[in-house]
Amino acid sequence: MRILILGAGKMGSFFTDVLSFDHEVAVYDIHPKNLRFMYNCYRFTELEEIADFKPELVINAVTVKYTLNAFRQVLPVLPHDCIISDIASVKTGLQKFYDSCGFRYVSTHPMFGPTFANLDKLSSENAIIIKEGDHLGRVFFKDLYQRLGLNIFEYTFQEHDETVAYSLSIPFVSTFVFAAVMKHQEAPGTTFKRHMAIAKGVLNEDDYLLQEILFNPHTPVQVEGIRTELNELLDIISHKDAERMHAYLAKIREKIK
Repeated sequence: MRILILGAGKMGSFFTDVLSFDHEVAVYDIHPKNLRFMYNCYRFTELEEIADFKPELVINAVTVKYTLNAFRQVLPVLPHDCIISDIASVKTGLQKFYDSCGFRYVSTHPMFGPTFANLDKLSSENAIIIKEGDHLGRVFFKDLYQRLGLNIFEYTFQEHDETVAYSLSIPFVSTFVFAAVMKHQEAPGTTFKRHMAIAKGVLNEDDYLLQEILFNPHTPVQVEGIRTELNELLDIISHKDAERMHAYLAKIREKIK
């Protein structure tokens, strides 16, 4: 299959590495320097090159801020039977775009990133395939993700956004709070250092990505839940209530079993 990957960033490079030995792969990036270390693939910087390549599948791996713009840029030079796809962690606006673009599509979300995941061992990582979209496109990504050892879940666009609000906004907001009150320790403990590593990884993400995840309409109820728990914990601590603390610890231990 002829596959065009949009964007030569971390995830674009990952998909190129994964696919280029079994398929004819090209990577398109408007910044030539980003293509310097791409190998075993064609490297495109002009739309005319895409038109000549005639891709059968497009994987949009650009930064989430530019996902829709990247699609709009390349659609005019794609064959009409080409399947377009995204791997965005934020699906805002994508369903509406796909429904009106005139192309077959598939949308997935590999729920891991180069910051934390061991890309050589992904059996503990997850991927979501959106139920809406082209059947053959979904089959392609399901086969790919199974080959990578990922745990696969199939959700609608709505279910995806609800899941992301829970699985990303809670750890992100908790990390923000940790970073906001943190001060550097001369002799930090192990737990502190682990939290620090997580905070640095999260805050190394693109600002727009963090913003869009937190601006998900399903996020406020999750953040409200954090505030409720913090208020309860603060009240327990303020009153030095050992009995309530014991009950609270028992409650949260039960949740993480």
